[in-house]
Parts: sequence; structure tokens; C-alpha cells
Amino acid sequence: MAALKNSEVLESILRALFSVASRRTTQTFAATVIGTIIKTLEQNYDFLRNVHIENPEYVNAEGMIKISSEIDTFDHAQVGKAIEAIIRIVYMDLVGKTGLFFMKELKELAGEEIIAELKSYGVDLGILQTEQRYLHRQQRRKKQEAHQTTKFKDAGKHRDDVSLLGYTWKNVGSWKYDPIQKTCVLYSKDGKELDRLNLDTIIESYVTSLTEEYEDPSSAYEEEVMLTEKEIELLKILYSRDMDAETAGVILHVSKIEFERIVRRLLQNELLHYVSFNEIELTEEGINILVRKDLEKKVNESS
Repeated sequence: MAALKNSEVLESILRALFSVASRRTTQTFAATVIGTIIKTLEQNYDFLRNVHIENPEYVNAEGMIKISSEIDTFDHAQVGKAIEAIIRIVYMDLVGKTGLFFMKELKELAGEEIIAELKSYGVDLGILQTEQRYLHRQQRRKKQEAHQTTKFKDAGKHRDDVSLLGYTWKNVGSWKYDPIQKTCVLYSKDGKELDRLNLDTIIESYVTSLTEEYEDPSSAYEEEVMLTEKEIELLKILYSRDMDAETAGVILHVSKIEFERIVRRLLQNELLHYVSFNEIELTEEGINILVRKDLEKKVNESS
């Protein structure tokens, strides 16, 4: 089978991104944000000038994404870097706070052919999914820490989250996107307009900070997953050969209930996944952990 063109891969990913993102906000807002992100990233990837996102209110779904065939002449690896940047920024900007399953949905919509093709571009959606799960945990932990910190703050002290207009985010009751002005209008709980935020300016600043300061947290996430000896042993068993649940339970010397608990935890940490209703196998993350532990063992034995 012939390899897909850059334009085909990029269009498939952008359509999947739009579909997932628009379920968490409006279609117009999702299209505008994705379009602005692409426009901002042009300073790093010139070929993105060949990509245009139209407002879905004025065109049909097929004509919303327009990509010039000129992009097919560029290097796969560079296009891959741009795709990875777009994906990462979209999920962090639109759904980072609530979209824990964003990457899972994106992979399902993109399909196996595109996922496989992306790997030849240097983009591994499995790694990005691990990254998102780690960032989600970071955000949740920061919220908990911030909540504890505010209990000890003096109410009369200056707060960094106070706007120049004299409001805090606690005062914001709702917001509305204005597609004509490209602004987000913030309203108080009683419906009074508080502020108007320019979307292009916000996203340009946000994308710039991400592309300059980003650090890959995937290795830190691996360290956060603490596995028991039985859990590691089950991963090794499944990695080496096919086996039914009853036999695996006997080898591990655990009860049926304990075996189910082990499997459930490995599934929750995405080290295992279902390939059919009654069959599971290791994910790439699960294999990577075994490889890492094997290397650690060899290093310890040689030292």
C-alpha cells in the first residue's frame, strides 16, 4: 500500500481534532482556535501557510479544511513535528482541564491507518496520550495544593488573579464567544459584562510560551506508576506468551478476585488494553516499563 501524502495525513488529524474538540465547545470556537494555533505556528513551520480552516457556519464539513498540495513536497519529519505541536496545544488549550480521554477519542477517530502512518512521521499518539494523562494529574494536584494554600491567605492581601477591571475568576459566571470580533466576553453571575478577551492574542501568547518552555514529562509519569511484584509478573507473563486468566492466576498464586483487581489496575493505568471483549494484551506503555525495568536490573547486576 502506497504511503499517504502529507496533506492526507494532516487533513485526517485536523478533522479528528476538530471533531473531538467541538464536542467540548462550539464548532465555531473549536475551528477558530485550531485555525489560530496553525497561524501562530507558521513562524516555526512555514509550510503551515498552506493550511486554512474555514468557519463551519459558512461552509460544509468537506470544505472546512483546505490544504494546498504544495505541503506534500515537505519533509515527513518536519510535518510530523508540526502535527505533534498542533495536537499537544489543542488538547492543552481546549480540553486540558476536563478532557482526560481526549487522546483516546482522537486515536479512535483518526483510525489505525493514520496512527501507523504518523509513526513514520515520528509522532506516537500513545506517548502523547501518556503525556496528557500525566499533565491531567499534575493539574489536579496543583488545584488541590492551591485550595489548601488559599485557606491560609489573608483576605485583605493582593491576589494575582484579580483583573485590572477589579474582578477575579470567582466572579465570572459565564462566557460567550463572539465569532465576528473574535473575542471571549466574560459575564458576572448576574449577567453583567466584565471583560472582553481577544482570542488571537491569548492563543498566540499561549502557543509561544508552550513551544519555548515545553518539557517532555512522559518519563516522570512512568516513575509515578508504582507497580507491585505481582503486577510486574503478570506483565512479563503476557509479554512472553498467550495465556488464559485461570492459568495466569495459578502461576501468580493469587485468587480470582485478586487477579481481577490486578488486571483492573493495569487497565486503568493503560499498561493493558482490550483487543476483544475477552482478550487483553500489553500496550506500548506496558512494554516500555518492562524494557526499562530490565535495563535497570542489568545495570544493578553489573555494578
